[in-house]
Amino acid sequence: MGLRLEVSLILFHVGAVGACTVSVVQPGYLEVDYTSETVTMECTFSTTGCSSKQPRSLWFRCGTHQPEALCLDGCRNKADKFTVQETLDQNRVSLTVNRVSPNDSAIYICGIAFPHEPAPRAKQTGNGTTLVVRERLLSKEVHSLLIVLLVLFSVYITGVCVIFIVLFKSKSNSPRHRETKDDSQKKSARRIFQEIAQELYHKRYVETSQQPERDSTFENRRALPNFGRP
Repeated sequence: MGLRLEVSLILFHVGAVGACTVSVVQPGYLEVDYTSETVTMECTFSTTGCSSKQPRSLWFRCGTHQPEALCLDGCRNKADKFTVQETLDQNRVSLTVNRVSPNDSAIYICGIAFPHEPAPRAKQTGNGTTLVVRERLLSKEVHSLLIVLLVLFSVYITGVCVIFIVLFKSKSNSPRHRETKDDSQKKSARRIFQEIAQELYHKRYVETSQQPERDSTFENRRALPNFGRP
């Protein structure tokens, strides 16, 4: 109520006394992270029975401290903390908060007044936009550390997967290696057996072929006359 009264007094001194009616609409809630460079709050208004002269826009802030009027000088410079943009022919104004910080959390109230209109309702305010600026949960250093840890973890997982694949392939190839080794051993044993068999067969053939020669020699010796016997 105190804020409403103070805003009304400010609007009264701006020149709101006499038959037009102004209605002001603002978004009720706006939440941002303070890493945002800027945040803009919109304010729209409509008029009934007012003069064709342009109204004046005012902004007020109610936070932990006393309510304060913002941008009484217009705040047209973007280097300022606040910047006001007016598109009065479209019944629209906006307030931009530059270099956002958690201290900017407050209720921002938009006021529209026709200074030359005597009607009491020629000055009106919106219900205010509650701006909440959240602090970052993590600092830049912690954020960078988390990124590094995530990269290292990814490398670790990749290495484990590669080792697993290599071990799996080596295990799958070991039975084949054993089978190949067994086959080579069997072939080697078969070759040795064949060589021994061929050698035995050769010896047997030689003995068999020499036996008739010895028999014929013995028969020839028996058939010869014994000239030395009296």
